[in-house]
Amino acid sequence: MSEGFTPYKLEEERAKDKTLTFTVWLSEEEKLQLVRAKKIIEQPKNSTALKMLAKIGIITLDDPKIKEIIGVLFKNKLNNKRNGIAEIE
Repeated sequence: MSEGFTPYKLEEERAKDKTLTFTVWLSEEEKLQLVRAKKIIEQPKNSTALKMLAKIGIITLDDPKIKEIIGVLFKNKLNNKRNGIAEIE
């Protein structure tokens, strides 16, 4: 059984601190995805892996070519739905 979050800073220190601390709950599938991603990016720590993955996601989504690809995919999916074409599995 896990202990939960233990604060390491005093109240006065936290009042000055501009960082954000939060708890993340992962489903079993998400946990497996995190384990896989940690292996891919070769990062054993959950917190650092999540930060790295967030940065990778932002860089990827900000890329104009990736935005265009995503736009094409979503437009195609929307057109399929509008035309009554079932999802392809």
